[in-house]
Amino acid sequence: MSLEDQVRQSLFDVERVLRNSPFWQQSPPESAAFASDEPFCIDTMRAEQWLQWVLLPRMHALLDSGAPLPMGFSLSPYFEEALEGAASDIEPLLAQIAQLDALFGDQPNSTDDDGDA
Repeated sequence: MSLEDQVRQSLFDVERVLRNSPFWQQSPPESAAFASDEPFCIDTMRAEQWLQWVLLPRMHALLDSGAPLPMGFSLSPYFEEALEGAASDIEPLLAQIAQLDALFGDQPNSTDDDGDA
């Protein structure tokens, strides 16, 4: 399975877990919330809002357009901190985010590289 296919499947898995949690929202935040210049829209959205309304759609758009995927990032530390103390069980969501992170960890910018030893 290509990296792009793995990422798409991981995004669907994150969305599935998010939909089955109390964090899922039926309506997006106000449009002004999307105008934030801060990472994760931290000043205008909660972590789970950013995940649902910003990250998931943008990643799907990158995949749909064939644009290069970002590499070398990690979302887990932010979500572990941001969702700490949440009333619901966050472990399934954190596990899916960690799986997504693993796809972006130490991967090269090309999906054609098969130089693993």
